[in-house]
Amino acid sequence: MNPLLDFSGLPRFDAVQASHVTPAVAELLADNRALIERLTADSAPPTWGNFVAPMTDAAERLSRAWGIVGHLHGVNDVPEWREAYNANLPEVTRFYSELGQNLKLFAKYKAIREAAGFASLSRAQRKIIDNEVRDFRLSGAELPEEQKPRFQQIQEELAGLAAKFSENLLDATNAHAEWVDSEADLSGIPEDVRQAARAAAEKDGRAGWKFTLHAPSYIPLLQYADNRDLRARIYRAYATRASEFGKPEWDNSALIGRILKLREEQAKMLGYANFAEVSLVAKMAESPAQVMQFLGDMAARARPFAQRDVDELRQFARTELALDTPESWDVGYASEKLRQKRYSFSEQEVKQYFPENKALDGLFHVVEGLYGVHIEPDSAPVWHPDVRFFRIVRDGELVGQFYLDLYARDTKRGGAWMDEAITRRRVAQGVQRPVAYLACNFSPPVGGKPALFTHDEVITLFHEAGHGLHHLLTQVNEHDVAGISGVEWDAVELPSQFVENFCWEWNVLQQMTAHVDTGEPMPRALYDKMIAAKNFQSGMQTLRQLEFSLFDLRLHSAFDPNGSLTYQQLLDAVRSEVAVIVPPAWNRFPNSFSHIFAGGYAAGYYSYKWAEVLSADAFEAFEEARGEHGVLDCATGQRFWQEILAVGGSRPALESFKAFRGREPRVDALLRHNGMVETA
Repeated sequence: MNPLLDFSGLPRFDAVQASHVTPAVAELLADNRALIERLTADSAPPTWGNFVAPMTDAAERLSRAWGIVGHLHGVNDVPEWREAYNANLPEVTRFYSELGQNLKLFAKYKAIREAAGFASLSRAQRKIIDNEVRDFRLSGAELPEEQKPRFQQIQEELAGLAAKFSENLLDATNAHAEWVDSEADLSGIPEDVRQAARAAAEKDGRAGWKFTLHAPSYIPLLQYADNRDLRARIYRAYATRASEFGKPEWDNSALIGRILKLREEQAKMLGYANFAEVSLVAKMAESPAQVMQFLGDMAARARPFAQRDVDELRQFARTELALDTPESWDVGYASEKLRQKRYSFSEQEVKQYFPENKALDGLFHVVEGLYGVHIEPDSAPVWHPDVRFFRIVRDGELVGQFYLDLYARDTKRGGAWMDEAITRRRVAQGVQRPVAYLACNFSPPVGGKPALFTHDEVITLFHEAGHGLHHLLTQVNEHDVAGISGVEWDAVELPSQFVENFCWEWNVLQQMTAHVDTGEPMPRALYDKMIAAKNFQSGMQTLRQLEFSLFDLRLHSAFDPNGSLTYQQLLDAVRSEVAVIVPPAWNRFPNSFSHIFAGGYAAGYYSYKWAEVLSADAFEAFEEARGEHGVLDCATGQRFWQEILAVGGSRPALESFKAFRGREPRVDALLRHNGMVETA
């Protein structure tokens, strides 16, 4: 049996091959089309049972199989999987485009919503029907028949362009190596980073040290390398990835232009002024103007703190490092030196207290303390020997399972993410338990020691676990609004950012630190220094995120992709308004901005800051309930589970927030957490 067509349990990563993709996709598409033909021809009034349920069953089989293919394209991007994914992507995109424009299906969903029986459906079921009607309209179902082929063409091309954007970035990232032959040039670089670079060189059969553009190699080099020329070289390589400065076949410039033109055309066809308006239909924010106001207000609040940060940094660089004009490749280095001088510790010192096993123990301790569940090792076929598998149980009953893929690889796309393998829903045999993928790009173990995580990496681990818990702890039994499904995009970061806060709590860190050499827990004195430094340069960091958000929003609301102004010039204009550190003119950040060109965040990057307001306010409830277990208050955790995580997308996110907090969200907690409150 084709393992992609086996839905009896977990994905069969031990059996599935790239050669299985085309026949599986062809069969599933044919099955779905046949079902749609039969259902739309049925003259009986549509109901949940005779129409929505069979549609959901067929759609889930396709999404599960294609989800495995997409997952392997992301974590095992070898030529055969890339080829299989790209060969079938147009077919899958075409099917979904046809689906969204099928007036007969649209009529069935509208008929259910208008029927007397609609009121007797569950809240989750009613939300699904409402979402379907909305999504049919956004998919061009109401377009004149003569325009539908063009709309479908646009969707197919956009899907292909997004995949190509991501592949170009991965290829350009993998292609560059910074070779160091003299040990003197390694001055300042931490020992474990050196060991990883030495191992990478040995793997290539060469002497010396090999540094790459993958985060575990690139970031510490910029942060610690005393050799300024080395920092400048690797910064330039990173900042110009997938641009005109590299191989022409990996240049994303033309793809960006094409993507923007197609999105604009699509929006106009649907009757919207711009793509941002389309993007916001399914989000909490009501209009581009409202988001612009939000971002502008946040920028105004952050600006004085950011200016103070950069003035201090430049003064320090001049007086302590003899850098009269610190460049972009000096910022991380000078910042780390300033942090060490001001707070008397380094990130590398902290890193020694976070071996992988203790970091995971700490994460599991938080989850178990908040929600009364247990996380246990489990077994399943995996796509790489480093991948681990776990189960979550409560009162002896399975809640969900997840894969954990922590280390960076050449065949794995950059960044960190959570994705769905199986979604909770009620089936004939009972309730189908959810399964998640959690992926990061941390340094693997080197020198016979366990993998060590920086505190920032621990925060990333907690963040992705927060997304995973949103998916895994849902109690909704309808597939399309269970877990993260159906949740407004600008609220989907709430549970992930919320969990990050626990990484700063002493009673949590006590449970999750052990020095890699001595086994001693982190000293309280070091923790106190970390807390003192928690908001170090938070103004600069906030403005940087707002810069990206404003660029994204303006790009999709106030930019003419057919005009004379280039997207790079638009970014330059945004930076001139909000940035306190402006990168070199040759920096090509947009060419690697996967979030908006290949990751679903188009006109939605503001969601990170929007949801941060929600998450900080939600965490404040735990601060208010602080007791003998610190912020790990089980009663508040149960309420957060029931009102936020459990309900998934079955009701509007604002309703869920107000049910948990008892009021509308406020920005005060976020400003306080970021240290952006003026003190007398």
